[in-house]
Amino acid sequence: MHPFDTYIRDLRGIRSTGAAVKETSYYPALANLLNEVGKTLKPPVRCVINIKNRGAGIPDGGLFTPDQFQSHGEAEPLDPQNPSRGVIEVKGTGDDVQVIAGSSQVSKYFGKYRQVLVTNYRDFVLLAEGEGAAPVLQETYRLAPSEAAFWTAASDPAPFVTLHGERFLEYLKRVLLHAAPLKTPQDVAWFLASYARDARLRMEGADLPALATVRATLETALGVRFDPGKGEHFFRSTLVQTLFYGIFSAWVLWSRQRDPGDGAARFDWRRAVWELQAPMIRALFSQLATPDNLEPLNLVEVLDWTGQALNRVDRAAFFARFAEENAVQYFYEPFLEAFDPELRRDLGVWYTPPEVIKYMVARVDSALKDDLGIADGLADPRVYVLDPCCGTGGYLLEVLKHIAATVAARGEDALGGMEVKQAAMHRVFGFELLPAPFVVAHLQLGLFLQKAGAPLTQTQRERAAVYLTNALTG
Repeated sequence: MHPFDTYIRDLRGIRSTGAAVKETSYYPALANLLNEVGKTLKPPVRCVINIKNRGAGIPDGGLFTPDQFQSHGEAEPLDPQNPSRGVIEVKGTGDDVQVIAGSSQVSKYFGKYRQVLVTNYRDFVLLAEGEGAAPVLQETYRLAPSEAAFWTAASDPAPFVTLHGERFLEYLKRVLLHAAPLKTPQDVAWFLASYARDARLRMEGADLPALATVRATLETALGVRFDPGKGEHFFRSTLVQTLFYGIFSAWVLWSRQRDPGDGAARFDWRRAVWELQAPMIRALFSQLATPDNLEPLNLVEVLDWTGQALNRVDRAAFFARFAEENAVQYFYEPFLEAFDPELRRDLGVWYTPPEVIKYMVARVDSALKDDLGIADGLADPRVYVLDPCCGTGGYLLEVLKHIAATVAARGEDALGGMEVKQAAMHRVFGFELLPAPFVVAHLQLGLFLQKAGAPLTQTQRERAAVYLTNALTG
C-alpha cells in the first residue's frame, strides 16, 4: 500500500473510535509515515516521538540518522544529541499551522535545533535557516484547506492518494534531507530532479489555456511540434527540463564569478536569464520564465525552492568533484537519471567519456594533417564538421577546443577567439533530435565562446550551428 494511503487510513481509523484526542492520538500515524519515507533515503532517517527536554521544551518528535543510534551491545545509551534532521511540532487538524510556526514555542525549538517541521496533520511547514541563519519558512505542503475538507477527503482515500501521493512523498523526502549537506553532483541532481518532478505533477492539474500558451512558446522557439499521445509527455518533460536545466546552468555561470567560500552570496533564479550566454537559449528562457507563463502553472513556488536548494550547495565541494568547465554537460545525465530514468533509457542518453571524445577528435585532426596534407587540421577553414547526433555537444565542444589550441600554437591569440567563433557559427555543425540535449549543447558552446573572449551576441542574432532536426529523415 502507498505510504500516503496508509497514513490517511490510519488517521481515519483512529478518529473513527471517537476516543481520540486532537493531537497526541495521531502521533503513531505520523511517525509511521515519516519512517516509511525515511527508510528509503541514504542515510535513512528515523522519527522518534517525544524526545527529552534539552532546555527548549519537549518536541513532539525528533528526526535522527543512523550515526545517532549506538550499537545494541552498549549497556548505557549515548548522551543525548540534537536530532540531525530537526524536530517536529504537531497540533490538531483544526489548528492553523502558520500560527503554530510563529509561536514562541517553535521559536525556542528553532533556537535549539535549527530546523522544525510544523504540522497539523493536513498542512506541513518547514522552518529552517535562511540568510544570516535567521529562521525562514521554507517549503510548505497543504493536503486540504480546512479541517472539514481534510476529513471529507480522508473518507474516500483513493482519489486523495491519486491527487497528493507522489508529490507529498517527494515533499517529505526533501524535508528529511533538508539539513543534509549538498556536496556531490548526485546530491544536487536528486534535489533538482525532485523539484522538477513536482513541477511536472503540478502541470497535470494546470488549466489547458495556460499549457497551450506555453506549448506554443516552446514550439515556436524550438521549431518543433508536440503531437498528442507521447508528444504530450515529451512536451511536459521538455518544458520542465528546459526550465530547471536553464536555472542550473545559470547557477554554474553565477558561481564562476564568486568565491566558493562566500556563503553570503545568494543566487536568484529570476535573474537567471542574465547569466545565460547562448543568445538562442537566453531568448528561449526569457520567453518561458515569465510570470504570465509560470504563475498559471503554479511553478513559481517550486522554482523558488529550487533556488533555495542551489544556495545551500557547498560550491567548493561540488566543483571539486565536478570540473567547473564540464558541469553543464556532464551534470545532465545524473539529472535526467534522477528526474525521468525511463525517458533517459528510451531516448538513449548515455555519455561518451571525455577521454574517448578527446582521442577521437585528435585522431581526426591527425588524419587531416598526415593523410590529407591539411596543415592546420580541424582549424583549416576548408574543413567542415558534422555530428549528426550531437546530444549535449561533447564532440562539438572538443572540436572547438582543438581549433582554439591550433590557433594559439600559431601565436594568433588576439584573433583566436573570433576564429573559433566563426567555426562554431559556420562550419562546425550539430544535429540533435531531442530538445533538452539540444538546449544543453547551445549552452555548452555559448559558455566556451564566452570563455574564449568571443561571446555570441543577441543583437547580431548570432548562434552556434546546432539544429533541432532528425538526421535520418533529411
